[in-house]
Amino acid sequence: MGRVLAGHLVTAGASATRDAQDAVTGAEVVVTALFGPAAVREVVLDGLDLAAGTLWIDVTTISPADAAEHAAWAHERGVRHVHSPVVGSLGPAANRSLGVLVGGPDADAALPFVSLWADPERLQVLPEAAAAATGKLVANLALAVSFQGLVEAVRLGTSGGLDLEQVLTTLKGTGLGLIAGMKGDNLRSGEFGNTQFSADLLLKDAGLMLDTSTLPLPALTAAAQALLEAQRAGHGDDDFSVIARHEPR
Repeated sequence: MGRVLAGHLVTAGASATRDAQDAVTGAEVVVTALFGPAAVREVVLDGLDLAAGTLWIDVTTISPADAAEHAAWAHERGVRHVHSPVVGSLGPAANRSLGVLVGGPDADAALPFVSLWADPERLQVLPEAAAAATGKLVANLALAVSFQGLVEAVRLGTSGGLDLEQVLTTLKGTGLGLIAGMKGDNLRSGEFGNTQFSADLLLKDAGLMLDTSTLPLPALTAAAQALLEAQRAGHGDDDFSVIARHEPR
């Protein structure tokens, strides 16, 4: 899959290199978008020699503690670090209308680049990298919890005699109306292979949220359990809405 994507990028004008170090050598700006904090450590902190003065924009969803660690790592090397996670999935990315958080002392330097994929009305500049990381986790908590709420609303409605379409119609204009509009077709079809945001990714992010919060997050805990069950059933690569397929045990 990675080679296929790389081939498309080369066709569009990108240059292919042998490895990540070759890709960043001599670059003034480096943008990383990886699976999570462990990948950032492996690929960047333990794997790359970024020159002093390089602007490193990391889009990876990580915890605020990770972001602070990455900022310290960069500062020691004279690298300008900006944490800039995005809020949204493949559709908004294709339309260049993502929500974007930009955190760090060099945030202004990153704005010309992140603006290429940001919705200007959803572009938020924050003073520290850790604050941007926290904001992204808050946004993804809303996604996980709202879909878990939708699943439970459907369970309640069908238990009381409504069909799926009646439940979705009832939810219009309510707090769950937005997520019902986003994922209603997945529920109607029972197909979850058109992945906009995978169960694996959201489960990883849920773990970051639970590790970060100093207070209980019971609604998120329920959503995380559902995501874990989907992953164990072999559906981690499917869209996170696949949790609607799995009944609680």
